[in-house]
Amino acid sequence: MEEIRTLIKQVIREYDSVEKDKREPAHRAELAEERRRRESLEKRVNELVEENQRSRAIAEEAERTTAIRSELQRHGVTKLDLAFRAVRDDVKRTTDGKLIASTPTGDVVQLSEFIESFVQENPEFLPARLSGGAGATGGAKSGPGGGGFTVDIEKIKPGMDRAELEKIRDEVARVALHTLGGGKR
Repeated sequence: MEEIRTLIKQVIREYDSVEKDKREPAHRAELAEERRRRESLEKRVNELVEENQRSRAIAEEAERTTAIRSELQRHGVTKLDLAFRAVRDDVKRTTDGKLIASTPTGDVVQLSEFIESFVQENPEFLPARLSGGAGATGGAKSGPGGGGFTVDIEKIKPGMDRAELEKIRDEVARVALHTLGGGKR
């Protein structure tokens, strides 16, 4: 009887071993597939997190730019692009989202205070207060010898037509002579 029991146990162990060997490759393949899916999902989640961070950074920069420009406009700045380029690097965002700036003395102030002091220190960004003044001309009057020729600075370039360049030189000389009091009307 004991031999039969031992024989039955041995047969059962062999059967379990054979069945385990049959199932094991399928389990391994299934585990490998699950691992590949998990790694793929983790990679996609990391890509989405990075994309979200980039989008937030772009949105924060756009909001910062808009806030600076609107504050400059609120203070009457007309040369907006130039003034923006002058102050943009000084303006930072705090951890709680407020816009602050460091003054030349090292003080940290709110954006509106910073822009206000910037505009006071740099009035050239504001519109001209008076359209006339000493030496201001009254429009497109031409002096004696002037032929109504207007000089466009943007058109003066190296290698331009000699005749055109000579006209420009003559007009500049005429205006200089008139401005310095050498020419009477």
